[in-house]
Amino acid sequence: MKNIIPVIFMNVLSYDFIIFITAIFTGIVYHMLKKCSDALYRKMNVTIYVPDKDLSRKEADNDMAEIRETELVMMRKRMGRLYSLFVNLIGIFPLLGILGTVTSLLGIVEDSGNVTGNFYGALTSTFWGLVFAIIFKILDGMIYPEIEDNERDIELYLERNSEKMAEKQ
Repeated sequence: MKNIIPVIFMNVLSYDFIIFITAIFTGIVYHMLKKCSDALYRKMNVTIYVPDKDLSRKEADNDMAEIRETELVMMRKRMGRLYSLFVNLIGIFPLLGILGTVTSLLGIVEDSGNVTGNFYGALTSTFWGLVFAIIFKILDGMIYPEIEDNERDIELYLERNSEKMAEKQ
């Protein structure tokens, strides 16, 4: 059991490096998605719900007047694109792990003298692919409700806004 740590990290500078780079990129996409989702939530929170004790109705009406429908739609599209990219990247990790496994096992055919090293390399690729898939799937489960809330709030705002426009005409 004490030899497992070096085995897990033995392939980091070869194929597993691709998995780690993909994980860093996915982390950056998650961070951008979280910022976008939070900004949209802050913008929509005042417009959809009744103001709290710290905010007067007049301030809430001013905030609502400042929001442009096109700005909300653009923010919504950006959030949707980032979320789609994030979810697709999550699905890539198990595939990268399998690809690393196959690549390492093909090395056994080429170099039959290093069967153990190639076999360990195959296992580490699978390991890291699954570890990052699990981590990012947990993050997906945490951000998905926020995105759904934002979607619902934007739909409600757009519906209310179109009703106001229809009343004015």
